[in-house]
Amino acid sequence: MNDMTKERMEELIEIINKANYNYYVLDAPTITDQEFDKYLNELIKIEEKHPEWSKVDSPTKRVGGEVLDKFDKVRHKIPMMSLQDVFNLDEVRDFDRKIRNAHVNPEYVCELKIDGLSVSLQYENGILVKAATRGDGTVGEDITHNVKTIKTIPLMLNEKIDIEVRGEIYMSKETLRKLNEERRKKNQVQLQNPRNAAAGSIRQLDSSIAAKRNLDSWIYHLPNPEDYNIKTHKEALDFMKKLGFKINPNNKYTKSIDEVIDFIKDRTEQRHSLPYEIDGIVIKVNDLQMQKKLGYTAKYPKWAVAYKFPAEEVLTRLKDIIFTVGRTGQITPNAVLEPVIIMGTTVSRATLHNEEYVKEKDLRIGDIVSIRKAGDIIPEVVKPIKTRRKGKEIKFEMIKNCPKCESPLERRGTVDYYCPNNLCPARKVESFIHFVSRDAMNIDGFGDRIMEDFCNFGFLKTLPDIYLLKNHKEELVELEGFGNKSINKLLDNIEKSKENSLERLLFGLGISNVGQKTAKILAQNFKTIDDIMTKKREDFTSIQDIGEIIAQSIYDYFQIQENITTIKKLQELGVNTKYLGNDTKKTEEFSNKSFILTGSLERFTRDEASNIIESLGGRTVNSVSRKTDVVIVGKNPGSKLEKANALGIPVWEEEEFFTKIKKYQ
Repeated sequence: MNDMTKERMEELIEIINKANYNYYVLDAPTITDQEFDKYLNELIKIEEKHPEWSKVDSPTKRVGGEVLDKFDKVRHKIPMMSLQDVFNLDEVRDFDRKIRNAHVNPEYVCELKIDGLSVSLQYENGILVKAATRGDGTVGEDITHNVKTIKTIPLMLNEKIDIEVRGEIYMSKETLRKLNEERRKKNQVQLQNPRNAAAGSIRQLDSSIAAKRNLDSWIYHLPNPEDYNIKTHKEALDFMKKLGFKINPNNKYTKSIDEVIDFIKDRTEQRHSLPYEIDGIVIKVNDLQMQKKLGYTAKYPKWAVAYKFPAEEVLTRLKDIIFTVGRTGQITPNAVLEPVIIMGTTVSRATLHNEEYVKEKDLRIGDIVSIRKAGDIIPEVVKPIKTRRKGKEIKFEMIKNCPKCESPLERRGTVDYYCPNNLCPARKVESFIHFVSRDAMNIDGFGDRIMEDFCNFGFLKTLPDIYLLKNHKEELVELEGFGNKSINKLLDNIEKSKENSLERLLFGLGISNVGQKTAKILAQNFKTIDDIMTKKREDFTSIQDIGEIIAQSIYDYFQIQENITTIKKLQELGVNTKYLGNDTKKTEEFSNKSFILTGSLERFTRDEASNIIESLGGRTVNSVSRKTDVVIVGKNPGSKLEKANALGIPVWEEEEFFTKIKKYQ
C-alpha cells in the first residue's frame, strides 16, 4: 500500500462520517445503503491490511451514528451491536465453515431482516418504561413517547417482569402508499421508502404525528436470556411471544446450512409478496452456549450474520468512459465504475453499447449513476442521478480514431463505429480471446492478459498458431508469471480442445451473426465443415431459424480465401471439424415446436433441458408469444407462466416433461 491508499482511507472516513450524520442526525440521507456498504467495506479492508493507520474517529469503530440533541440520551446497559453483512451464498457457507472450525456443530434460526429502525424496549414489573433507538450502539435516543403510539408494542406484558427486548419498528408498504397519497393531495414531498418513513415518524417531537403513521414492529432479540433460564434463541423467541410481543411467523429453525440456503432462496423469491420491506436474512446460531463460546469481534457477534439481498439497482460513480475494439472492429464505449456489489458480485465495468446510448442517457464522466444487472447477469448503466451533479462532470464525446491503431473510424448504419483496419492488433487479440472462450473451444488457462502477451511477443499471428504454441514451450516458460506447471496445463487444454464437436469450432471462428445456437443448427444439419464450405446461400435459408442476413454472413465468410486457409490449417493440426453430437430425433411432441423454460427445475439444469428439447427436434425461446407451443414450469415460475395461461398455451410440469422425454432415451 502507498500514500494514495492512506489518502483514500482519509477520504472514506470523511464520506462515511458525513453520511452517518446526514442519515442519523438530520434524517436526510444523501447516499444509498448500497453506496454506504461499499465505502464501509472498502475502509474495513484497508484497516485490516494496515491496522497502524487506523484512527480513533474511524466509522468502523462505531455501530451507527450520532444522537439527536432534541431527544434525551439513553445509555444501553448491553451494547446494541450490528451484524456483519455478507452478500452471496458462498459467504454464508463460509460463515458456517468458520463456526465449525471452532469445534461447534450448529443449528440455526433464520429471520427476515426487516428494513426499519432498531429499537430497545425496557419493561419494569411488566410495564413499558423506556424505548430507545440504537444510536451509536452505546448511547441511543429516548423515543418512548412515540413508541407508545405503536399498537403492536405492548404497554403491559402478560407477566409482571423486568426485561429488555430488542426489535425493529417499520412501516408497511400499504401504510406508506396511503401516507403518500395524502401527502400528494397536500402537495407535500413524497416519502421515498418505508424505512425512511418509519425513521422520520419515530423522530417526531409531537407524538400525535407518529400516532397517525400506523407504525408496526417485530421483536427478535433478548439481550440477557440466561437471566430467564433460556437455553436457545428459539426458546427466547417463544418466551417473548408468550409475554405479548409480536414475533415474525416467518422465522425458521434449521438444522443445517443447506436448510439455511434453501430458506434464503425461497425468501428471495417471495420477498416482494410480503406486506413489508425486507433487505435480507439474519442467520443466528441457535444454542446460546455455542453463542457464548464463539463470542464477539470488536464490532460484531461471531455467531450471527446478515445476508443482504442482491440490490436490484445500486448507485456508484462513473469514473471514466473508455473504448474497446471488438473482433469485427466494432468500437464500444465502456463505463469504468467505482467498484460496487450487485447481486453478490463486484462490478467495476459495464458496456455503454454505442454513442447514441450514452447521449440518450446524458451520461457524463464523474456522474453518480444507477447500475443494475440486465437479466440478472450483465451489468447495465440505467441512468445518471442528475440531482447529484456538481458542475464538474465531463460531457461525452465519441472518438474519431481507433484507440489501438489510430485508423480513422467508419460509421456503419445509424449508431455503430468500426475500425476498418483488418490488421488492427486489438481486433486480432479479441478474435483469439473469442476462439478460446468457454462457449467456443473452451481452452482454459488463456486470460485476456496472457492472450495479449502472446500476441505482442509474436507467438500468435493466426488462429492455427494456438495449436503451435507447444513448439515454443521453452520460450513461454521463461516469460514472467509463467512456469512449467501452468504452461503444461495450458498446452494440455489446447490439445484436448482438438476433440471438440463442430459447433464449438463454428462459433469460435467468429462468423458474423453466428451465435451458439446457429452454430449448433449448422453442425446438426451439415455434419462437417467441408460440407458447409460448399453450400450456397439458399442452402442455409432453407433451414428453420436461419434467415437471409445470417445465411449471407455464413456464405460470405467461406468465400474469403484467408478463412479457408485457416480452416485447412486447423484440420492439418488435428482439430476436429465434424459434428459429434447425436442426430436429432423426430418426435410428435417436440419436432418443430418452440418451448419456454421457467422456474427452477430439479432434475435438470436449464442447459440440460434445452439440449434434450433440441435433440428431440424442438427449440427453446426466451419470451412467450402466441407462437410458443409449450411452457415447461419448475418451482417458483415467474410472469411467463401467467402470460402462457392468459394466451391458453399448454403448460407442462417438470414431471410431465420428464415422462415425455423418458420414452425416447
